[in-house]
Parts: sequence; C-alpha cells; structure tokens
Amino acid sequence: MAPEYGLEGIVSIKGDVYSFGILTMEIIMRKKPTDEMFSEEMSLRSLVKETLPLMRNQVGDTNLLSTTGRKQLVANKCALSVLQVALECSVEIPNERPDMKKVVTKLEKIKVNLLSDIETV
Repeated sequence: MAPEYGLEGIVSIKGDVYSFGILTMEIIMRKKPTDEMFSEEMSLRSLVKETLPLMRNQVGDTNLLSTTGRKQLVANKCALSVLQVALECSVEIPNERPDMKKVVTKLEKIKVNLLSDIETV
C-alpha cells in the first residue's frame, strides 16, 4: 500500500500509481513485498533500484523471457524499461509520481520500441 495511506490514511489516485509500480515490480522480479528477504532496510523497491543497473543481461524472473539470443536481449531491455517506469511510479512522495496518462504513454513507447527491435532480429 502507498506510504501516505499507511501513515495518514490518505486515499488518492497517486496511491493507485504507487500500487501499480509495486505490482509491476512483483510481476517482473517474481518477489512479493512481504518476502522474508525484505526488512526495514530492504524493500522490493530498494532491491529493484539497487540492482537495476546490474541487470543488463537478465531480469528478475527468467520465466518471463522464453527467448534466446538477440530476442532475449530485446525482451530484457523491454523488461528493464518497464521496471524503470515502475520505480518512477513508486517514489515515496505522492506529488513526485507521474499520473497514469504519462505512465501509459511511457509504456506505449516501450512497446513500440520492443516491436521495432523484434522486427530487426
């Protein structure tokens, strides 16, 4: 749940954006925020933020990418781009989160790039 909801009970559209970001990370990383590996110092978001620069060749859930070779690199690039959007959606301060229209625009650009890259493979 969004930090502002848990701390202050504030419900807003920005809280939904936060939830979308966390859910997206759960799907790609195949980890839940309640996983026992997470503590007060480490969260799903901090794991993604810290490991994203290191994940150039492999996303968290390899089952998402049932491809090999160049196609796998293209799919991995797409998954990393989606994780970056998820990080933007899940920032602590609600006013710093993008609205869903901007999120959809970013995801559509990622899709266009993916389809374009796949055509060249």
